[in-house]
Amino acid sequence: MLTIFLQETANEMKDAAEQVPEEKTLSLFELITSGGVGGTIIIAILFVLLVVAMYIYFERLLAVKAASKSDPNFMAQIKDNVASGNIEAAKIRCAQENSPVARLTEKGISRIGSPLEDINTAIENAGRLEVYKLEKNVSILATIAGAAPMIGFLGTVIGMVLAFHELATSSGQAEMGSLAQGIYTAMMTTVAGLIVGIIAYIGYNHLVVKTDKVVHQMEATAVDFLDLLNEPA
Repeated sequence: MLTIFLQETANEMKDAAEQVPEEKTLSLFELITSGGVGGTIIIAILFVLLVVAMYIYFERLLAVKAASKSDPNFMAQIKDNVASGNIEAAKIRCAQENSPVARLTEKGISRIGSPLEDINTAIENAGRLEVYKLEKNVSILATIAGAAPMIGFLGTVIGMVLAFHELATSSGQAEMGSLAQGIYTAMMTTVAGLIVGIIAYIGYNHLVVKTDKVVHQMEATAVDFLDLLNEPA
């Protein structure tokens, strides 16, 4: 009897083990495409926006870092050349430096002999051009930061519309799988839109901070140069 009982117990445990459902895993591709055609299209758009945002961020970051590099002895050398009347040497030194600060200084040096107000205006105009170069395409990053979550929310609305349309056309007897697909589309696009928006927003603000530092550096250099021209001979 004991042997029969143990055998039946073992068989029951075996049957129970066989009935345990296998854990289902999704690959990244399956995760993206499981939301239907609408969800896949929106996520593809968000992926393109992410690539564009990352490209603009790193391209601008390298440009701003290159613009911020400056020789600490640059202005001292310019002051020595201008004080000694060696204007050509000062221009050559600016060309060698090849930075926004150097180009502003070169613009001021080329106007030496003109009224101080004209020199100041020339430096300001050159500064605006340099700032424009530094901020090139950064506005696109800001646009992506705002547009990506909105596109994600659009996918949310589309997914919910699909779910309720399925429910309406089936007279309230829709299959849970069909409803789940619409809700899945809504959730996936929302998450993707927020991720892209957050990345673009952080990148935009980081570039703004870096650009502001370069702008302040240019302003300080312009003040130093104008002070140099105001010094008594």
